[in-house]
Amino acid sequence: MPQFQPNTPLEKELIPWLLEGDVSIQYQVNRDLLNVTNPKLRERIATEGWGAKLLSARKAEGHWGRGFYQPKWISSHYSLLDLKYLNISPAISEIKESVLQIAHNHKSEDGGINPHRDHRGNPVSDMCINGMFLDYACYFKVDESELKSVVDCIIGHQMPDGGFNCRINRGGAVHSSLHTTISVLEGILEYTKKNYTYRSDELEKIAAEARKFILLHRLYKSDKTGEIINKKFIMLSYPSRWFYNILRALDYFQAAGVGYDPRMQDALDVLMKKRRKDGTWPVQAKHAGKVHFDMEKTGGPSRWNTLRALRVLNHFENRK
Repeated sequence: MPQFQPNTPLEKELIPWLLEGDVSIQYQVNRDLLNVTNPKLRERIATEGWGAKLLSARKAEGHWGRGFYQPKWISSHYSLLDLKYLNISPAISEIKESVLQIAHNHKSEDGGINPHRDHRGNPVSDMCINGMFLDYACYFKVDESELKSVVDCIIGHQMPDGGFNCRINRGGAVHSSLHTTISVLEGILEYTKKNYTYRSDELEKIAAEARKFILLHRLYKSDKTGEIINKKFIMLSYPSRWFYNILRALDYFQAAGVGYDPRMQDALDVLMKKRRKDGTWPVQAKHAGKVHFDMEKTGGPSRWNTLRALRVLNHFENRK
């Protein structure tokens, strides 16, 4: 990634402000904006700040909350996803053990990950969860043999329009969902980055088709009317959980190394309009549910959203 080049005095002030944040923010600012590799900074994520708080909430049985998926957002599933987004070291053995608990105990007959306790009453997996599971399971370097059935399930449930919908294997879905599609895309990206090989060529083809689905919608608009599909899609929330929004999509595109496409411009324009006079971006909304702790306050300046917006803009300004 090209080094971040602040264009105004305001932007120059943002780096020190970002570096006053949690150690996980510090690590990603150094890596993504300053092109500085700092392994020692990464090691600190497990011992201080948000990372240490999340690890301390892990129970002796190896799970968070009441187990795999309950309650939102303090279950094992979302705690592991948060730890991945913090960029905590993937070599922490107890985290990998928690991921393996899910892989061993929560697979459905279709090979995917099932959030329900009673698999007999709910025999199919959830495609959103399959994508998110693949994301953190790959990040924490679970053996490829544990992932093959999930990969098979994802490949077998792509919709004709190129995307994915969590309702497809429960009946009723005729059109892909942006929520599900972005979760699957993020999982495929992490799978690719960690050099897993099982059906990797097929997954890369699927990812290209799923990106076309998002671009067809200009990231948040109806492909038929041009109207905003859902106003929540342009609200800057973080953590995203399973919900789609334009910053999550743009951050995915930059992480995947995708170049600028004119169909991204509407979303980039919306992102710029949300920038405040002090140069920061806010947290505009949060998703209701129980949390271990609040990383940031709704309505206030957000280091998460500012970091992500800056790396998006840095990426696309260098690739137009």
